[in-house]
Amino acid sequence: MIQEAMFKSLSRRSIFSGMAGMGAMAASVPAFGADPRQAKGSLRPLDIMDPRENLYGFGKMWGTLGPRAVLSGYQGVQYAIVGDKRAVPLFGYCGFGNNRNIVQPDGSLKVLGKECGYFTDLATGEIIDHWDNPWTGERVEVFPFLNDRWRGTLTLEQKVFRVGDSETVNNDLGTKGGTKSQKGKPFLLPWQRIGDQYLLSWDYAHEYTNPVTPEGWPKASTGKRVNPSEHFTLFTPTAEIDDRSLPSARFHAGFMRQAPWWPWMRMGQSGVHGVLMGRMHSYKITGTVEDIPKSVLKRVERDRPDLLEEPTDGPDEGVRGTLEAYAEDVPPEVPGYVSPLAEKRKQMLKEQAK
Repeated sequence: MIQEAMFKSLSRRSIFSGMAGMGAMAASVPAFGADPRQAKGSLRPLDIMDPRENLYGFGKMWGTLGPRAVLSGYQGVQYAIVGDKRAVPLFGYCGFGNNRNIVQPDGSLKVLGKECGYFTDLATGEIIDHWDNPWTGERVEVFPFLNDRWRGTLTLEQKVFRVGDSETVNNDLGTKGGTKSQKGKPFLLPWQRIGDQYLLSWDYAHEYTNPVTPEGWPKASTGKRVNPSEHFTLFTPTAEIDDRSLPSARFHAGFMRQAPWWPWMRMGQSGVHGVLMGRMHSYKITGTVEDIPKSVLKRVERDRPDLLEEPTDGPDEGVRGTLEAYAEDVPPEVPGYVSPLAEKRKQMLKEQAK
């Protein structure tokens, strides 16, 4: 989930005219939750043993197969777990995705999108720009994750994602990270049909060299290696997946993330070793701005309205997460240190500008 180059900003007026256009579009296509009895000819249960059907179902649930992107949101709390101490809530964690998926002639799925993640005050729910670190006593600047472009392709074969200097397979169960054994296998997900819902899990477990290096950011870095993982338990109505006349289907999910301290917390020299664990609601209920947490929508309208624009098609790009963004966008703490990742990004942007 995760990539970039700066898009031009929209005015507040153009944002709301775009939303009005989205509303008009929504009125012209079958809505979420349409009565399947009105489209009996288009009903066909998902064949979970067919890779093409897996990509169709996933693309329809995660975003849309329609001509315009839909929005989804998430919101929850991140906890600190240190040693054998009880988990302590630190801050809220919320954001949204702006996604559209395109089925290719060969059955593969082109995934386009934008995303963002903000941190909020637990008492007020408002986005925080600074945070008082209870372990170090330092007031630190919060680094939100704002990703204005990501593109990738899921094929009929199991996807092996390259993250940093490692490889990862989603839903990699029983192989203990043996990604080579997954290559060439068909793309099949653990769909379960229970009553009127499809249940699906979606997991990533990464381990790679930390782009926020101890040499460049001794206070921000948590060490040479990082091991973030994300875990979803998704629920989507069978009627909306099976109705082939609908371009998108609603979902709601439990979303859990575990990872080392965020670099902006500046815990690298704190001597406090622990992990962050977050639990969130993740959902696409209306597919509109109504799904975006209100504090996030307010901030994005003010600072980054381009994140609400349609995602653009183009070449596939690698994964860019918060750690990568931090290493590229935040100057090193050590004078004269040159970040390999930042240099690589500068070169990429220079080539794109030609």
